[in-house]
Amino acid sequence: MCDTLLASGEQTADSAVMFAKNSDREPGEAQAVELHQRRDYPPGASLRCSWIRIPQARRTFATVLCRPFWMWGAEMGANEHGLTVGNQAVFTRFDVPEEGLTGMDLVRLALERARTAAEAIDVIVDHIERYGQGGRCGWRHQGFRYHSAFAIADPDQAWVLETAGPYWAAKRIRGVWALSNGLTIGSDFDRIADGAVDHAVEKGWTTRERFGFSEAFSDSTMDWLAGAKQRRRCTLDQLNEHAGTLTWRHLAAALRSHHGADPVGGWRMTMPCAHASWQPTRNSGQTVGSLISRLDGAANVHWLTGTSSPCLSVFKPLLVGEPVDVGPAPRGRFDGESLFWRHELLHRRLVGRRFQMPAGLEEARRSMQEQIAQIEPDQIGVEQCSTWWRRHRQSVVRWAEQVEPAGFRPTPFRAFWKMQDWISGVAAEGVVH
Repeated sequence: MCDTLLASGEQTADSAVMFAKNSDREPGEAQAVELHQRRDYPPGASLRCSWIRIPQARRTFATVLCRPFWMWGAEMGANEHGLTVGNQAVFTRFDVPEEGLTGMDLVRLALERARTAAEAIDVIVDHIERYGQGGRCGWRHQGFRYHSAFAIADPDQAWVLETAGPYWAAKRIRGVWALSNGLTIGSDFDRIADGAVDHAVEKGWTTRERFGFSEAFSDSTMDWLAGAKQRRRCTLDQLNEHAGTLTWRHLAAALRSHHGADPVGGWRMTMPCAHASWQPTRNSGQTVGSLISRLDGAANVHWLTGTSSPCLSVFKPLLVGEPVDVGPAPRGRFDGESLFWRHELLHRRLVGRRFQMPAGLEEARRSMQEQIAQIEPDQIGVEQCSTWWRRHRQSVVRWAEQVEPAGFRPTPFRAFWKMQDWISGVAAEGVVH
């Protein structure tokens, strides 16, 4: 499950377009933060995506990617032109083939090949029409496949692109918008695939007069199980509360929200800041990476956690195309060196505390975040970026050392996280809930 937010320039404090996303995947599915430089390729070169091979572009743009460690595609990212793209699973009436391009492949292809939001839509749509969406999307959940919705933003525009099988619809956002694993575009689309309306009418899913993309193609049962409407309402309420004065800090607060709920309770994921639980509807719902982008063409800045659980983490700045040291890349097992796994040790020591930092440590985390927030976007440089990534990676080790794992009464929730510790190799570090 994922939550993605968009705000057009009319809704922000400084007229910049803003993007934010929580990437929710399986617990321990480390997500690497990677910076790639612009690159040229010879004619006829090919590219191996997650599951299929396609022709390579003659040039790929510089990018920052948030990439699950085991796949080629990315959950979200930005490029040198200020284009930012993120995807999330949506559940539709169509079967998903065993082979094709995943939504994550399409995110990376758009970032590497497009300059603007409009171009990104064309890249994604063209590749869906040529190769189709398909292939395994889960790490341990081998049979998990889905179609995708995309949030796409550049310094001038924000768009939502939603897909269902071979069909798609796109809507330009003038205001605020949120995606939470359900189709959202109704009859107010700006672009739509040829044949989409005819197909829905022929299947008896709608009438031509009442056609709406979401209503015609959604799997309403899966939408309900995913808690899509509850999470979307939560994030939209927070954005609308600050409409016209939004800053990246407001988007960070929305991504950190537990929506007033107990993060260990409930059997549906109804909060943007996700912590996995034992129920089948929640055991793959862990926020493993977060990104916020501020896009104005002059100072395009991106803030990323590089960790799970944004409620316990720090958003740190990055500039695309600059050689920033974000530390060692994580893999699927605890390593003790990468930021992701150092933070994950802290996260799991806080399970028995319902993911609440002790007061002194929370003050230290807030202080670090506030110092970063005081830096004006146009004043952020490469050295500052490297400094904050290094400081957070060092600090999180001290924070974890100061947390005594709290007891947690025997429950399926406790057993679930003890199993995750064992699978990820974190148990060797003496985490006992």
